[in-house]
Amino acid sequence: MAEKLERIYTVNLSKCYNYIRTKRARGAVKLLVAFLARHMKSDEESVKISNQVNQFLWQHGIEKPPRRIKVRAVKEGDAVTVTLVEEKEIKPKYKLIKRDGAKATAGAKPKEKAEKPSTKEKKETPAATKPSEAKMAAPTAATASKPPAAQPKQPAAKQ
Repeated sequence: MAEKLERIYTVNLSKCYNYIRTKRARGAVKLLVAFLARHMKSDEESVKISNQVNQFLWQHGIEKPPRRIKVRAVKEGDAVTVTLVEEKEIKPKYKLIKRDGAKATAGAKPKEKAEKPSTKEKKETPAATKPSEAKMAAPTAATASKPPAAQPKQPAAKQ
């Protein structure tokens, strides 16, 4: 039976900030895999990182990965599996919400099922409820008794 080798590493990922801003989190993953392959004496293809490690690297987006990460690396045979030392719940910035029969979208709110009025039966609202229509409403008795403002007469044009 193959021996099980387990080690805890604090990996410095500050070199990923030398990458282009929109490729830093990917660079952090590559740096982590390369570091662990070198220190665990394995191939880069055989290093598997857990979902929590991946979420930790991506939790602030693609542009701002963490500067360092503390991981537990376990080597069984030639395969290396990587997990976080502190197995805590990582809250992503945006939650994925799945809708019925649709793809998951980040930060989207689920639609409420409500009956839509048909085009023939549009709901009419009273003029007093809408402020834009309240200005256009018919004049009341108080304003109707006032005479309209007198406009100055224009002098006739000479011919």
